[in-house]
Amino acid sequence: MTMPTFELSHGIKIPAAGFGVFQVENGGTTKQAVLDALAAGYRLIDTAQAYGNEAEVGAALKASGVPRADLFVTTKVWVSSTGYQETKQAFEDSLRKLQLDYLDLYLIHQPYGDVYGSWRALENLYQEGKVRAIGVSNFYADRLLDLAQHNLVIPQVNQIEINPWFQKDAELDWHQKLGVQAEAWAPFAEGRHDLFTNPTLQAIGASHHKSVGQVVLRWLYQRGIVSLAKTVHPERMAENIAIFDFTLTPDEMTQIAALDRHESAFFDHRDASTVLDLGGGMPQVPGSTGNRE
Repeated sequence: MTMPTFELSHGIKIPAAGFGVFQVENGGTTKQAVLDALAAGYRLIDTAQAYGNEAEVGAALKASGVPRADLFVTTKVWVSSTGYQETKQAFEDSLRKLQLDYLDLYLIHQPYGDVYGSWRALENLYQEGKVRAIGVSNFYADRLLDLAQHNLVIPQVNQIEINPWFQKDAELDWHQKLGVQAEAWAPFAEGRHDLFTNPTLQAIGASHHKSVGQVVLRWLYQRGIVSLAKTVHPERMAENIAIFDFTLTPDEMTQIAALDRHESAFFDHRDASTVLDLGGGMPQVPGSTGNRE
């Protein structure tokens, strides 16, 4: 199978479907999962500094025998490493763990911390040829636009939550205006709200002799969105990548659009509690007693 691709704003092609390793355990599990994914036909492998499994991903890439030019490897810099120098160091650390000479895509993982310092570092790495494309993750359109307005390079990718419960049509309109490729994490919403037994998705799948998961991934592909699916089961990997031999009808796309709940299945990146949790906890306010006189 030849994996279809989408073309990024600067001409680089990205595979239309990728394999993610978030919450895949170390101790050999991640390495084997990546080897199985590559054997199934995946070429886009997505990891992150915060996942703690870059070294196992790197070991799998080296052991796979897949030519480097055929791979599309992504990792991300975490909030605690934002800032220009910190991001440059985090990049070198990730590259060493992945056993690579360059990255295909490097992302700022969260819209918190010194994202402007990090973006200058990403621009520098891009200009030096150490990374083929740069982007962000979990940025809403206002933050994405602000970053684009005040820097030399517009993010080429934004990796965000997109699934049938959280379809983000208005956000994706801004992605199109800016020429930013959307990538979907948690395309199955981790099964929340009984996604895999949803009657609408089941009926659509039955009409094409496909699973609910395949319907969701095909729906993303037809919307021009890169999907990132995760599983440690080889048979499921083969299923998740077999989405290019059928087409959802306009009516079926409309039926899926009607499932939108307009809310995250996980957390809101604009909620203060999310910033508190992901950003490193409550800051110390000098002289503050918590009381007013």
